[in-house]
Amino acid sequence: MLQELNDKVIWVTGATSGIGEAAAIHLSQGGATVIASGRRAERLDALAEQLVEPFHLAPLDVADEQAVNECAEYIIETYGRIDVLVHSAGLNITERSWDQISPSGWNEVIQVDLNGAFYCNHAVLGAMREQGDGLIINISSWAGRFVSRVSGGAYSAAKHGLNAMTESINQENCQHGIRATALCPGEVATEILDRRPVPVSAEDRARMVQSEDVAELIAFIVRTPAHVCLNEITISPTWNRGYIRGG
Repeated sequence: MLQELNDKVIWVTGATSGIGEAAAIHLSQGGATVIASGRRAERLDALAEQLVEPFHLAPLDVADEQAVNECAEYIIETYGRIDVLVHSAGLNITERSWDQISPSGWNEVIQVDLNGAFYCNHAVLGAMREQGDGLIINISSWAGRFVSRVSGGAYSAAKHGLNAMTESINQENCQHGIRATALCPGEVATEILDRRPVPVSAEDRARMVQSEDVAELIAFIVRTPAHVCLNEITISPTWNRGYIRGG
């Protein structure tokens, strides 16, 4: 039987745009207590208009290890627990091919997409072990399952690492009642597309998976029984540009 969202304390990172924003709204309106984190304070303020009390806005750069730990500690001290982490914070760069990428560009992607994910996952695991229960949903990518020239080497490397990290959490923490899911979307019509080297048309974006679609899937994962672990899920547009180009 599916669980209810009511009374679940859910920390959503990357909540100021895209999948994270849609997830925060969907989970909050479904009855969860949402702690919404993102780098852009003004976007968090706008998000608040679509959230339902109780909620908390926590400006955060996930690449800042100390700030991540302080945010997790605040949640635990204030609410007594963290039931779910939805880690959606991530980025990519425009100059991503091997003939363009710089060490600074590589480091920017890895620091946010992989190290930032580690900081957030690591920050909640202790509390979840003490609780004997907890769910982590890491928003990975199609590029975490299939190396993608479109996504670039740094992003593919980070997301492959994120998938491996997620499964290692299951291997070492399943006996503590902790579950982790690597959610791997194909093309989703979010702001990250704005940094593509080749612009994506409005027509193509309309055919992609939408943030709200992924948010509904996230809510389903949250509601699954505690004895069920969805280790990895891949979701893509029916009109899959990668398949079409390959054909």
